[in-house]
Amino acid sequence: MSREEPSVLAPARGLSPLGTTLLIAVLAFLGGIAAFAGLVKLNGGSLWPNGAATAVEASAEPGNETAASAPPPELPPGTDLATLNAREQALATRLDTIEGRLTAVDNDSRVAGAYAARAEGLLIAFATRRILDRGLPIGAIEEPLRARFGSSHPDAVATILRAANEPVTLEDLRLALDTIAPRLAAGAPGEGPLSRFRRLTGDLLVLRQETSPSPRPADRLTRARRMIDAGQVEAALAEVSHMPGIDYAENWVSAAKRYIAARRALSEIELAAMQGPGAPATPIQTETRQ
Repeated sequence: MSREEPSVLAPARGLSPLGTTLLIAVLAFLGGIAAFAGLVKLNGGSLWPNGAATAVEASAEPGNETAASAPPPELPPGTDLATLNAREQALATRLDTIEGRLTAVDNDSRVAGAYAARAEGLLIAFATRRILDRGLPIGAIEEPLRARFGSSHPDAVATILRAANEPVTLEDLRLALDTIAPRLAAGAPGEGPLSRFRRLTGDLLVLRQETSPSPRPADRLTRARRMIDAGQVEAALAEVSHMPGIDYAENWVSAAKRYIAARRALSEIELAAMQGPGAPATPIQTETRQ
């Protein structure tokens, strides 16, 4: 008997499980490569789609940095401490300047108000003097006179108002003096013949210094008239008071004294108007911010 040879056509032995897994992995890898190559071919040889490539190129251009690569935004100016301090100092300086201007305006307004009050007082005083010099009624000026000077100079105001009720002018005094002049030179009432003779003979010889005025009644009367014309009523009253017929001049003397008292009162309120509330105000001192 011949020994049997194994047949060439015998079925091959089956693959092991490990070999099967390796074969599947190789086939999957090759399929992935083929799919990738096909995708590249469809995109015209580019690895990225058109939109993605454009986005990548745009992001690569200068000035188009992405949010991830861009630096953090800068803080707005003025938020740091140094800038805030500088602004505070500048604001404080401006406030000091404005406050200084307001203080200057306030001082100027006070000075202007003081001078306005002075001008008002002088106007009232001069108007009152003009009324008295002309012998007119005080009229509408009485209320401003009382309001302006009544509390500070009541006696002067009362004297002026009394004089206004019985007005006396220089012309009145001059005419009255001319009227009583003969009696002033004739002697006192009830003067006896002997006294009159002594007075007349005494006027014939007068011993006096060259520089002293003549004491004779005629010379005194002449000087009194001249002094009244010059507005010097006090000096005229002194001359008339030394004349022999002074007892005949009682009314004239009373009128002259009223005139003198009224002018003294006028001078008092005029001085008060110039020195009173019209004085410049003291400037206000203000502190300056450090």
